[in-house]
Amino acid sequence: MLSWALTIACNVVLPFVTYNQLTDAGWSDFSALVASGVWPVVDVVIYLIWHRRVDEFAVLTLIFLVLTIAVTGVGPHSARLLLVKDSLITGLFGVVCLISLATPRPLMFYLGRKFGTDGSANAVAHWNGLWRHESFRRTMTLITTVWGLGYIVEAIARVGLSYALSTGAMVGVNSVLAYGVPALLIAWTITYSKRARAKGRAEGAAPSEA
Repeated sequence: MLSWALTIACNVVLPFVTYNQLTDAGWSDFSALVASGVWPVVDVVIYLIWHRRVDEFAVLTLIFLVLTIAVTGVGPHSARLLLVKDSLITGLFGVVCLISLATPRPLMFYLGRKFGTDGSANAVAHWNGLWRHESFRRTMTLITTVWGLGYIVEAIARVGLSYALSTGAMVGVNSVLAYGVPALLIAWTITYSKRARAKGRAEGAAPSEA
């Protein structure tokens, strides 16, 4: 609970509060956005200190943060373009999901192995072995497709909202989308996965009952 509270505070509440406080103090929209973007970095640093380890997701987050800083530094100093930048990153993730469908195993197979196992050799081997089942392959393919399309739609919506709303309002919307979209996708994934497992068990039991 403490970990989740810290994450929500650093990625939703504090960026929004910081932006409003700085703009009220006379800062430009662009400068306030850049300053409020420090809080997600703080979240990552606290995670690394707390867990005393670097996993692939922490590295991925750090890479995205470095790319964000690079784009901020070399790109036009426009608050609106800085907001659009977020949609480019999430849209890129969606595209990567869809491209991975053409590879031997889709992206969600690897993310599922990260979150669906305890990381032990036996658990990883069991997860890898599930790939031989057609129903499991079908499940991973559909989940990857939904996540890819979901993030592409989210990116398009962000771009549209970035130009339709004020900068201050979009800061709040960005924070909500950053956690609302993955929360919806995770909820759907869990529900669909449970149904798929139940269906798979039923299909496996059917021949023995006949």
